Amino acid sequence: VSKGHCMTGWRIGYGVGPAELIRAMARLQSQETNGPCSISQAAAVAALRGPLDFIEPHNAAYQRRRDMVVRAINATEGLSCDPPDGAIYVFVDAAGVVGRRTAAGRVIETDLDLADHLLEAGGVAVVPGTGFGMSPFFRLCFAYSDDQMREACRRIRQAVEQGLESP
Repeated sequence: VSKGHCMTGWRIGYGVGPAELIRAMARLQSQETNGPCSISQAAAVAALRGPLDFIEPHNAAYQRRRDMVVRAINATEGLSCDPPDGAIYVFVDAAGVVGRRTAAGRVIETDLDLADHLLEAGGVAVVPGTGFGMSPFFRLCFAYSDDQMREACRRIRQAVEQGLESP
């Protein structure tokens, strides 16, 4: 329900499949997380019993934002990304900016450095790829309004193209 019913962060979902696969998933999941809280359980039941007419326009909005963000990132010198098939974020390859310097002389050596720079210089929070084993990538969520995403991409581009000097 996290993506289909706009419940990201509630950390609840369900699986349907062959019994053997579900048993294996249950064994793995029982060792990885605690059970969902009662509030999340009640919210998931309400979501699954509620109307579904919002899903198609909601998915169209996400696809529009995804495409807009991918275009903007790929138009930014030193950054690139592929469109995800079913996520609310893109993983941006930042290898093209590693080694550049900020105006203060700080060298961008890692995705952590770049995330700091984007926050400080652009006011945009991104998640470094290191935590996902994907350095020098960063994750950019597009679960915000079109205007907010347009502005975030503008700030990222400015922070990278005007705020970083070539090595």
